[in-house]
Amino acid sequence: MIAKAIARYVRITPRKVGYLVGPLRKRSVAEALALLSTTNRRAAKPVAKLVASAFANARQRYPELREDEVIISKAIANEGPRWKRFRAAAFGRAARVLKRTTHITVELEKKA
Repeated sequence: MIAKAIARYVRITPRKVGYLVGPLRKRSVAEALALLSTTNRRAAKPVAKLVASAFANARQRYPELREDEVIISKAIANEGPRWKRFRAAAFGRAARVLKRTTHITVELEKKA
């Protein structure tokens, strides 16, 4: 691992981010950013920002790196804390609403 970036408490469910993060593994940063820019999902924007941040972290250590020389070795979408909210229900009751959050991690490696 040459660089890492973590986005915490992202207000999207881990399952929705997981669908997007799975296909990014073992791709170059350039491919991943191109794929994310054309993807029509709400989670694409925070994931793209995170991949760009991880690459910027790698450039801090190795200024000569290019986007096509680095691959995403690990991309994980873990569950963060759930926000508990209540919504009005029938007969004067309250129904619980869980607003899920996600911790997204991206790690980069040099191409072998």
